[in-house]
Amino acid sequence: MPDGGAVADESFTPGPETARSFRNALGRFATGITVVTAQTPQGPMGITANSFSSVSLDPPLVLWSPARSSRRHDAFVAAEHYAIHVLAEDQRDLMRSFVAPEASFDLPGIDFSEEGTPLLPNCLARFECLRTATHEAGDHTIILGRVLRASLREGSPLIFSGGRYGQFRPID
Repeated sequence: MPDGGAVADESFTPGPETARSFRNALGRFATGITVVTAQTPQGPMGITANSFSSVSLDPPLVLWSPARSSRRHDAFVAAEHYAIHVLAEDQRDLMRSFVAPEASFDLPGIDFSEEGTPLLPNCLARFECLRTATHEAGDHTIILGRVLRASLREGSPLIFSGGRYGQFRPID
């Protein structure tokens, strides 16, 4: 170990030959887990995503970024309305049910917004959005949405970091 007991950093230039190291570096940033839902020509559709971020309070804007390689990508980019559901630590099974492309909405408590967007029950927060812009960004598309309605409840989020799921524990 270098002086002071510090661990040496691994430095690299991101590229095809360092893709795993780059992915590992990105994995050091813990994120919450969301399920994004939309009504599509193929029917209700959902996808698990951790690429969610707030953008603006005034106007209320959020974004998320589906992978262009996803079979569900085009349907979500085309969806005028969608909902982003922030999952609680006890909703890992719900998260798993939307990882597969053939995710079923045959779940208890599913509701629909005024615009027909599928709404999942008991999530920590939900943002019902109107798509306002899309931007191609490498191997993903950034979808920017204006929040039309939001809801929240108490609880702890489901966290993803370093390729693993976990729970938030306050340190104070």
